[in-house]
Order: sequence, then C-alpha cells, then structure tokens
Amino acid sequence: MSNPLLQTIESLAKEKGIDPQLVISAIEEAVATASRKAYKTGENLKARLNPDTGDVDLFAVKEVVESVTSPLTEMGLDDAQTMYRELYGEEYAAAIEVGDEIEFPKSKEPLGRIAAQTAKQVIFQKVREAERENIYEEYSQRVGEVVTATVKRFETGDIVVEIGRVEASLPRREQSRAENYSVGDRVRAVIKSVNKNVKGPQIVLSRTDPALLVKLFEQEVPEIYDGTVMIRGAVREAGDRAKVAVYSRERDVDPVGACVGMKGTRVQAIIRELRGEKIDIVEWSDEPVEFVTNGISPARVQRVSIVDEAEKVMEVIVEDKQLSLAIGKKGQNVRLAAKLTGWKIDIKSEEEKRKEVEAQLEGLAREPVEAAEGPEAGPEVGPDAGPEAGPDAGPEAGPDAGPEASIVPAPASSDEPAPSPGETLEPANADAMAEATTEGMPEAEDPSPAEDSTPSEEEAVASAAEGHKEDTSNRG
Repeated sequence: MSNPLLQTIESLAKEKGIDPQLVISAIEEAVATASRKAYKTGENLKARLNPDTGDVDLFAVKEVVESVTSPLTEMGLDDAQTMYRELYGEEYAAAIEVGDEIEFPKSKEPLGRIAAQTAKQVIFQKVREAERENIYEEYSQRVGEVVTATVKRFETGDIVVEIGRVEASLPRREQSRAENYSVGDRVRAVIKSVNKNVKGPQIVLSRTDPALLVKLFEQEVPEIYDGTVMIRGAVREAGDRAKVAVYSRERDVDPVGACVGMKGTRVQAIIRELRGEKIDIVEWSDEPVEFVTNGISPARVQRVSIVDEAEKVMEVIVEDKQLSLAIGKKGQNVRLAAKLTGWKIDIKSEEEKRKEVEAQLEGLAREPVEAAEGPEAGPEVGPDAGPEAGPDAGPEAGPDAGPEASIVPAPASSDEPAPSPGETLEPANADAMAEATTEGMPEAEDPSPAEDSTPSEEEAVASAAEGHKEDTSNRG
C-alpha cells in the first residue's frame, strides 16, 4: 500500500485490531451516504475504492430492462449499450443483456464540506462498531480466564480497570472485603461475563468467584495443570475462608500434599494473592459420609450418620471441645462444608446427643407405665356390673349392699338339724335368727316409715329386740 490513504487505512486497522477491509468498506459506505444526501435525486449510488490510485469513485447503478418504468433506477437495453459503447468500447456494450446492473460514473464535485463531515462520522461509526464486535468475540471466548488488569479509576464503588487496550469493570459485589486498591495498582481477576450494551461490550471481572481460586491453583500446582490432580469442587466466602476438594488419578500422588507444597509454599502463594484468605484443602471421595467427614476439617468428627438420603441430610457428632471449631465463625465452616458436599449437615456435640438419647429413652419407658395405669388395667365394677361381679362380691358387699342383699343365717348349733322345706320355725329359733340378723348390722335411719309394712312384721321385730335384751341381761 504505497498510497497515503491506503497506508492510513492499514495503520488504523492495526491500532483498532480490525481487518483493513472493514475500514475500506466503511469509507465506501461513507462516501455513498454523503453523495445521496448531496444529490437528493433518489438514484442508487455506490462508491468503490480504487486500489491503484487510492481514490474513491462514485457510480450510479441502474438495471437494464425492456420497458423503463423508473428512469432513475432503470434503463433500456439500447440506451445502456450506446452509453457503454462510448465509455468502455464495443466489447463491453455487446455483453450487456436484460436484467444486468450497470454502473455509470458520477461526479463528486457536488460533495462539499457537509458531505465530507457526514462521511467522517460514518467512517468513525463503522470502525467503532467493528472494533466493539471484535472485542466481544475475543473476550466472550475467554470467560473464566484469569487476567491482569490495571486500576484506572473509581465510579460509585465500582473499579474501572484496563486490560491492554480494553476497559473492564470490577463491580463492588465482585470485590473482596479485605482488599483496597489505588489508581495504578495491578490486580488479577477472572473474567466472569461479557455483555453487549449501547456503549459496547462490557467485560465484568470478579475477585470473589470460585473460578479465580481454581485458576490460581492451576497456575501454582503443576499436578493440577497436567491433570494428575483434579479439583472436584471449590467454594469460598471471599476474604474469610475457602474450601477446595481435590482428587488424584494416581495412587502414588497425594492430592492434598501436592496442593499444599513443601512447607506450604504453593498454597501460601495463593493465600498472599487472595490477601490472607484461609484455604482448607480436603480430599474428595465418592462416599458421602467420608466426603462430609473430610469437609468438616479442621474439626475432628466422631461419627456421621445419614438421616435422610433423599433430602441429603446428615447428622455429624463431634467432641464437646470441637463443636465451636466445627461450626466455625458465624457458622462459616459448616456452611462452606454443606456447599462443597451438597449435603445438609446437622452438627451436634456428644453431650447434646447423649441428652437427646436419654430423653428418647425416658419417653419410651413412660409409655408402658401410662398404659398400665390406664382404663385397661382391670375390670371396672360399677352399678351396671350386676351378677357378673363374680362370686367374690358376696360377704364383702357390706352393710351398704342395701335391702336387696339377702343374708342366709347359719344353724344355731351343729346339734340342731336344718329345717326342712315347709317346716315352720319355732319362736326360739325365730328369736335367735332375728338376734343373729341384727347383731352385725348398724341401725338404719328410716326417714319415712314404710306405709306397706304389716303389723305382723312389726311385732316380729319388737319380739326379736326384747329377746336380745333378755339374752344380754342373762349373760350379765
């Protein structure tokens, strides 16, 4: 490109990182747009850059038709051949057919200062759009990659950084609480996303994403870079603590030791980059109980039991002294372990578990006692029991049995035979019977005299009482 215009185009393309042909297309379209505004005829105008002269030529494009309906965009076959014969010769004129599009040169003299300004704006716009599209395609493929940026300025809490020739944003939500920056500081961050907007592609960086931790381990640990050790999971609370689960494909390689390095040199480099963030490196396992046991570290676990496998709930028992360490500051350790393993973890101390078991045992022991003291302990004897009360209810009925309780007297002595049926008792026997009947019975208060009692019954009772008094006086 010996022409000054072409040299300028090449220099601009290198500076913006775009294809020179895009710049040439932008110039041609800018000249065509300015010409349409200058002529205002409605013709189909087209511009083309001449690589030999470096000049931009302007043409009017018309379609060859048999019958012309629009003279500005159409031309008859005879007229087209005549004009081409004068411009380019008989050979080109004879090759024209109906349906072809032919170009006729147009003068650029009507283009003035306003047209040049319009062309300039169009060129800048096209170059800017090409540059933005190029940046978007480049960085959209680098999402998750760690880049080094320079702090340029601060905007309402967000940090605007510069990655080479491109500006990126480090939002406040993606910044670590333990970090402070000044203009000109260099910062390593991971590309989280690339978005399109009116002002161009917006590159969002992050210092809190777990992907940054993974990439830093890949850069510091050769075993992770070559695939011998794999990172199966990483969670973090930026500025405070992080947990990384690693797995080794070879039995001879210790995954945790490879990440820690000799005397902790490898992991210390990552901790310094993250401004003192604590990192727990645990060994990954496909057994949930073992994985959760490793994930609770640095606390020592006594036992782990699966409470609900469908809901992924586990109960972890630790020593009383290890309870606070297992839970962590504001529940940080167990929260990170739950995120890393994917299980809900319920941590209890041995004392809490013992009290819980004792409470359950007391509840189980109380249930049989309550059942024994309940209504099913024995037969309930009530007024409806009737004759089903059994043979043991006889003499124990007591004086409260009422007039319905019949008392059968025993014989006065063994020498006297029992009366036969139909035999009438003698008065002496009657007195003895009355005496035996009234001797063990309390005196009953009769609130109202029985109206239906017969005189014979009253006399029998009176005679029985007199006989009792006489017997008592004889004994005295």
